[in-house]
Amino acid sequence: MTENTRQGTTLVLGGTGKTGRRVVERLAARGLPVRAGSRSGTPPFDWEDQATWAAALRDVEAVYVTYYPDLAAPGAAASIGSFAALAAGSGVRRLVLLSGRGEEEARACERTVQESGTEWTILRASWFNQNFSEHYLLEPVLSGVVALPAGNVAEPFIDVEDIADVAVAALTQDGHAGRIYELTGPRLLTFADAAGEIAKAADREVRYVPVSAEEYADALVEHGVPAEEATMLTELFTKVLDGRNAHLTDGVRLALGREPRDFADYARDAAATGVWNG
Repeated sequence: MTENTRQGTTLVLGGTGKTGRRVVERLAARGLPVRAGSRSGTPPFDWEDQATWAAALRDVEAVYVTYYPDLAAPGAAASIGSFAALAAGSGVRRLVLLSGRGEEEARACERTVQESGTEWTILRASWFNQNFSEHYLLEPVLSGVVALPAGNVAEPFIDVEDIADVAVAALTQDGHAGRIYELTGPRLLTFADAAGEIAKAADREVRYVPVSAEEYADALVEHGVPAEEATMLTELFTKVLDGRNAHLTDGVRLALGREPRDFADYARDAAATGVWNG
């Protein structure tokens, strides 16, 4: 797969998020024109305000598509379909969608991108390593207790650095169009295993406590998550954490020609930043 010479602008939706920020940084480091799509961007982009879409798409050749709050949210497929159609009509040649591994709702979103008339690539991922160090589970790690409705299910945690590398390859190189890459790390870990890896790397007590779906939803609401969103997230977690993703794939190797990053390496590097020092 060879590097393209395409000079058009790449729009990165969720350009301030976990994967989007890294995609923006990688494209900028290559000297490629890139536009971060977010509500605070210039021009702004808001999934809930279609009036912002056309300006964000102006002179854009490729788009990295992430959807907030989740592809399982009501109306996600319709919104992504409308965006993909507008993108195609605006001259966008390539769409790369970050999708959910093992999520039925995400398949409808994928179809809207596949039917848009553009070149497309689908990246399917589940739990990010960085969930433990960037926002979502950082507070529980610092408290010493990670409580989730995951039982003892094993998860093929994927590093967002790998996702960003695959996304940039799909956005800038030939050979990825029409491909669906299922992205996993190199080994399966339970959440107890992951907590143990973090505890070792950070030299602090961190343990995993399995809770019921109801307990988890109540905890989200107590932390300020709207009840409807808490219900959606809990239902999604209990679906995808039923063992359906407890197997490894070679998506990273197929896309990049190298093995994915191991969770222990992530934990070591994250600990070195001091993020888990409290």
